Amino acid sequence: MSQDKLFQEKQHFTQVWLWVVLLGVAAIFWIGFFYQLFSGNNFGQNPIVGVEAAILFVLIGIGLPYFFYKMSLTTEVHAGYISVRFFPFQLKPLQIPLHLVRDYEKVTYNPIGDYGGWGIRWGFKGKAFNMSGNEGVLLHFYNRKPLLIGSQRPDALFNAITQARSIRREPE
Repeated sequence: MSQDKLFQEKQHFTQVWLWVVLLGVAAIFWIGFFYQLFSGNNFGQNPIVGVEAAILFVLIGIGLPYFFYKMSLTTEVHAGYISVRFFPFQLKPLQIPLHLVRDYEKVTYNPIGDYGGWGIRWGFKGKAFNMSGNEGVLLHFYNRKPLLIGSQRPDALFNAITQARSIRREPE
């Protein structure tokens, strides 16, 4: 961590049920592809063969689990601002100047009930960036709806924001 960085956290999807579903779907494509490839028989009532089967195997059997594996939420607190990046949907991090934050609090929330799940979510309570768990820091702004940043270390995030607010520096 650099001198300027007060907090850094990188999160990934860790929900067992999500990986069971993803790998289950991928396994269906693996089984079908290799069954057709090695047995010469068709898999299913309306099979696809050749190039189409190979493309689907690569996209869904390998690509879908890899996509979820690479997905991450990176949160950094710097002097005067917070940086949040949900890769691969945000190539450039969202930088939130702390002088725009009216108040903030450590919260325990219901991801599905309050925001409709995990990821970049919009709900009646505002916007949320979360990957797993049900804790985080809720930022209240002067002129817009609140923003929730989910964290596996909400106390450390809260303390870093407190420290960063005392240091006045704008994002680059």
